[in-house]
Amino acid sequence: MNKNISFFLLVMLLTACNSTKVDQTVSLNETQKVDWNRSIVETKSAPSTVAIDNTKKTSGKGKAFTDAGTIKSIMDFLASDDLQGRDTGSEGIAKAAQLIENSFKTNGVSPYFSSYKDTLSNLETTAYNVVGYLEGRDPKLKDKFVVIGAHYDHIGIVDGSNGDVIANGANDNASGTTTVMELARYFGSKKNNKRSILFALFSAEEQGLLGSKHLAERLKEQDLDLYVMLNFEMVGVPMVDKEYLLYMTGYELSNLADISNGYANIKFAGFLPKAKEFNLFKRSDNYPFHNIFNVPSQTYSTFDFTNFEYYHKVGDETKEMDFEHMARVVNEAVPVMEGIINAPTGEIRYN
Repeated sequence: MNKNISFFLLVMLLTACNSTKVDQTVSLNETQKVDWNRSIVETKSAPSTVAIDNTKKTSGKGKAFTDAGTIKSIMDFLASDDLQGRDTGSEGIAKAAQLIENSFKTNGVSPYFSSYKDTLSNLETTAYNVVGYLEGRDPKLKDKFVVIGAHYDHIGIVDGSNGDVIANGANDNASGTTTVMELARYFGSKKNNKRSILFALFSAEEQGLLGSKHLAERLKEQDLDLYVMLNFEMVGVPMVDKEYLLYMTGYELSNLADISNGYANIKFAGFLPKAKEFNLFKRSDNYPFHNIFNVPSQTYSTFDFTNFEYYHKVGDETKEMDFEHMARVVNEAVPVMEGIINAPTGEIRYN
């Protein structure tokens, strides 16, 4: 989440409690190994057990595409100390970008530009988004695009506590990044998307939404026909005493929440008053697409101001994440994304 958030909000945060097999293994470091053909990470430092209850992965139309173990494997790498908090332009974020790129390649998601790396034009430091592409299958709809995005950067090394200075950024926003990667894996295997999809992982969100602003401007210059932008931000822990799975920023601005709920057949997206009070609609990577394209561009999140106390702190680590919850978010999001991407007419609109 963008660090240009109000001081009062920050005080509240701190006081709140593959059909084609690719024979390729990515060597991460001495103790970690990712094999994207099996979606397994082996690590000596990982927690000893992960409880996986198959009966709780999904409750609506969403079938169990992913599980807590798969989610954990990605999160353990993205939020590991080796990546040093994924600061924009750092060696750590470059490792995260390589992981995302390898995942796209293995799962049949092509680069949209000449490569997966989309170098930012609005930042002196060399930094890049990672952008994958699946062409639509419908000759009438494929020229309309859906962007599914999340930022993969965080704030790097900070003033810490007890000798820990790495702001690992598990919830913010390895959780959203993992969600987008898993959605890309799903659609890459199914290839059932009528509209074209861009899977965009943004850099420099923490420096003022620079990655998403750059990409939105670049796509606008290319006259891309954008249907909707769907963003995932801080989805690592469930909300407290809410009747919906996620909330949607800018809830009242469009009918996207109602559309999402219809395709999920559960209360997938709801209204969080605090999100409106603190104008979170303008605090994440949906906002540049809203400004530049003037189409529904909104964020799904589960950070509800009571369920996570480590915003921009060294305590934002994977041990605080609920992997069963994250697997449910992905599994329930699948029919929502499918419905929106494959709807025969443009049903999403600003109010």
